[in-house]
Amino acid sequence: MEKLQYLVFLPDGTDRSEVKPLMIDQVAPELLSLRIHGLTIDLDDDDADVATPVPPPEGEHLPEAVVSVWVDCYDRRQPVETVLGSVSERVDGYQVLESLYTDYGMSGWSRDRDWPDGSRSPGILTVALLEQPPGSDTEEWLSFWHGRQSPMSEAIQPRCRYVRNLVVRALEPGKPPWRGIVEEAWPSPEHVTDPMLFYCSGGDPEVMRTNVETMLEHVTRLTDLATLRSLTMSEWIMKSLGV
Repeated sequence: MEKLQYLVFLPDGTDRSEVKPLMIDQVAPELLSLRIHGLTIDLDDDDADVATPVPPPEGEHLPEAVVSVWVDCYDRRQPVETVLGSVSERVDGYQVLESLYTDYGMSGWSRDRDWPDGSRSPGILTVALLEQPPGSDTEEWLSFWHGRQSPMSEAIQPRCRYVRNLVVRALEPGKPPWRGIVEEAWPSPEHVTDPMLFYCSGGDPEVMRTNVETMLEHVTRLTDLATLRSLTMSEWIMKSLGV
């Protein structure tokens, strides 16, 4: 079984209010009718109208959806791409390796997942798209990301769920060279937009300053901030693995 992730760019000018009806009410049932083992859809919908921690360049069209599909074999992915392509102006697909570093109920910032498939997850999601620094050694880069960045951010941020997706390859040539697609769930939009909450500072400016400096030091080692893209989204787990 393999995990594929698709960055879905809806037609330019699509209103945020149209995203959920299109992707959840129309596209999701079509995907679920295919031979897939799991499906999660992250959306820039009405409930995700939240400022991102890392604003993109002005005027850049970011994906309105990140669709994760678990399939038997990526060779037979065409039906999935046909469905996604029918509603979008661009689809960037990637084969990934998933590490579920923290699931709901593990960190103390959320309860165990008790909401059913097909429902929006509580809180808010951020999705980070990152490149590996040019010329860096892959094993050293992975060791830093997994061994230092992940536990550090877990210690100083109010994270409910953390899914690391290491990009193995783009499914078509010419796609952006992302090496990581990171999904992080937070208790509320305020935990993303309020730095005191985002860095677990407890109202102490000195704690916040220290945690911000630590985060910047790690992130700038992990990737180039100029190429990093961050999205705020709603998470919809449509079909859990094993269900």
